[in-house]
Amino acid sequence: MKAIIPVAGAGTNLRPLTYTQPKPLIPVAGKPIISFIIDQLTDCGIRDFVFVIGYLGEKIRHFVEEAYPDLKKTFVNQEVREGSGHAIWTAREEIRGTDEIVIFFGDTIVDLDFDAFLNTPESCIAVQEVPEPGQFGVVEIDASGQVIRAEEKPKIPMSNLAMVGFYKINKPDVLLDALDHNIRNNIRNDGEFPLTDGLMGMVERGNPLSVLRVDRWFDCGQKEVLLETNALLLDKAGYASTDLPTYENTIIIHPVTIGADCVIKNSIIGPHVTIGACATIESAIIKNSIIGNYAGLKEVVLESSVIGNDTSITGLGQRLNIGDNTEIDFR
Repeated sequence: MKAIIPVAGAGTNLRPLTYTQPKPLIPVAGKPIISFIIDQLTDCGIRDFVFVIGYLGEKIRHFVEEAYPDLKKTFVNQEVREGSGHAIWTAREEIRGTDEIVIFFGDTIVDLDFDAFLNTPESCIAVQEVPEPGQFGVVEIDASGQVIRAEEKPKIPMSNLAMVGFYKINKPDVLLDALDHNIRNNIRNDGEFPLTDGLMGMVERGNPLSVLRVDRWFDCGQKEVLLETNALLLDKAGYASTDLPTYENTIIIHPVTIGADCVIKNSIIGPHVTIGACATIESAIIKNSIIGNYAGLKEVVLESSVIGNDTSITGLGQRLNIGDNTEIDFR
């Protein structure tokens, strides 16, 4: 089985953070989003990965190559971003002829029974009921749980079952044929070629698709959801730091995760704070926030903030969403 990880998106909803940091590399509960995906799939025995890169793709490639040197991996560049289906079609030479693939979009964290999902006899789509299905790709199923219709961001949703960005396809060539048909004939949906239309093409060609509901879905495309995901994961066993060094005149309110080689003085950190490696924090109060690597914070009060790598902030009590390589001094 081969895993296809599309990570070519620009992450516009998280700007300015994503001007210099690709969304899949944003840390949540102590590690980048993409690491949750890779770790979950390798735990299931998957060792062959194809990453569809584009925007800031070299940063993703560098991270994967350094963090996962033993992983069998291929990088395919999606030069023009024309939708999720187009991203999969871009990797067609790596997919065609494969018995089975999984597709896992690189800004998604899911909590579900992975073994049950991967062992379904037919192709399967991970779904969750949502209150506003018109914002997502949506499926309609029959009484036996088989997909009878799939539509991308429908104006009048036929159900509230949203696709969460995780798919198992047991006939990849059929999916590629459906995507190829749409692309060759320029059959677009809102100007793009969504994967949803390719999945509907599989159904129309007589290939069954089942669904499996996830226990929890974290769509990390917005700041508020990113912070909520960080807090929820830190509350779960195994994510927060448990063996922290003693920081000078500092109170740690768990759960938090703090990277290596940080200098923290005269501060209150937590709860629900993720701090990257080599950060320097002095005379600060920080809660419910994500702080990047090599950030420098002094005399600040931060809540519900996302601070990028190599950022310097002095003298502030606000809510911020700041990209990498930024320096701010409010004194």
